Formats: sequence, C-alpha cells, structure tokens
Amino acid sequence: MQGLRLAFAWLSVLPVRVDTVDERTGRRAISFAPLVGAALGVFAALLLWALLALGAPALVAGLLTVASLALATRGMHIDGLADTVDGLGCYGAAERALSVMRDGSTGPFAVAGLVLTIGVQATGFAAAASHGEWGVVVLACAGGRAAFPLCCRRGIPAARQEGMGALVAGTQPRGTVFAWWAALLLAGGFATPGTWWVGLAAVVLTFGSLWVLSRHVLRRFGGVTGDVLGACCELGTTLLLAICALG
Repeated sequence: MQGLRLAFAWLSVLPVRVDTVDERTGRRAISFAPLVGAALGVFAALLLWALLALGAPALVAGLLTVASLALATRGMHIDGLADTVDGLGCYGAAERALSVMRDGSTGPFAVAGLVLTIGVQATGFAAAASHGEWGVVVLACAGGRAAFPLCCRRGIPAARQEGMGALVAGTQPRGTVFAWWAALLLAGGFATPGTWWVGLAAVVLTFGSLWVLSRHVLRRFGGVTGDVLGACCELGTTLLLAICALG
C-alpha cells in the first residue's frame, strides 16, 4: 500500500501521507501510476460532463478540463514537458541539454510545445465529450500515466544521479509494462464504441511513439529524468486524445 499511496502523493495533489520513500516504494509507485491516471480520468470526465450540462461550449469545457488536470497534478507534467522540449531543442552534448533542462527559464521551443499540447488536449477532450465517449477521457489520462512504467523499464538508466529519475529509472520489468499496455489496448476497444479499431489504433500508435521517444532521450540525454517522465505523460495523453478525435 505504501507504493500506491506514494503514487497518489507524487502524481496528484491529494494530501496522502507516505512514511517511507525509497527505491522499493518508488518502484511500486511507478507500477501503480496508470491507476492514478484512471482516477484523474474519471475526475476529468465528470468535470467535462458537468460543464457541458451547465451550457459551456465544448472547447471551453475542454480548456477548463486541461487547466483542472494541471492543477490536480501541481503542473508537474506540464513543467516537465517544457523543460524536456527545451533540452531536446538545444545544441551540444548531453551535459548542456541537461543544464538547459535544469534552468528555470522557458525557451521558445517550450512555449510552442505547451501551446500545441494544451490546444490539442482541449480539442480532444471537447471532441470526446461531444460524442459522449467518456471512456476516451479516462483512457487518455490512464495512458499518459502508463508512460511512466514504459519509460522506467529495465535497460533505461537515469540521466542524473539525483532526482526522481535516479530513484525509479530501470525499475520496471517489461512484463509489467506490457501488462498495462495490453489492458489499455483492451480498454481502447471499448472506449470508442462503434469504431473499436480507432481506440486500438490510438493505443498502439501511442505506445510506439513513447517507445521511440524513450530510446531517443537515452541517446540524447543518456537516460531519463523526472522531466522526461512528465513530458512522456503529456505526450501520451495528447496522442490518445488526438488519434481518437481524428478517428
């Protein structure tokens, strides 16, 4: 239970008390991350439904949902996305890229990445709500958090010796990773009723994209960091919403 409690403490604003934070509980917390994502997805679906019931335009409801999810996660994943995009966009060796990511300033790459991500997510939430595909909302949030075990699979080291990445990198057996994504694949078929192949395609393409990105950051940074995990989370959510909306 300590791992589950740590997962909610790390990945949400819930005031969950955790007595011990070590490699063992960190490993278990990452394994439970998709459950936290599913809980956030239920929250997002309920919020979308309430906003539409109150007469809000679908796109406005989508934007407010994106903002609420950012608040519910302390803006941690959005911040990680901005830092990672800046790191990937700079020239130089891995040390320079990591230094850029550690810098608190926000560069043009980060701004463009944030605007695109927020816009696509808001539009995707609006499309799902307009079609009554509430399962897509839950799938997108859970799939985004399934990026954590995927990017922390064995063979992917930490880029730094400190921080969240150093605690959880390389801790997830590939069986755990594939079990979660197999569950998402099954859920994807139910999330888009009438066009079940759209949900399946969204999960498969998102998994492949995140796998490629995790290999790229391994070459570019030498491993993963907490910022990279946040960026992969946001990318996973964005891709699932976008593909389901296009489908």
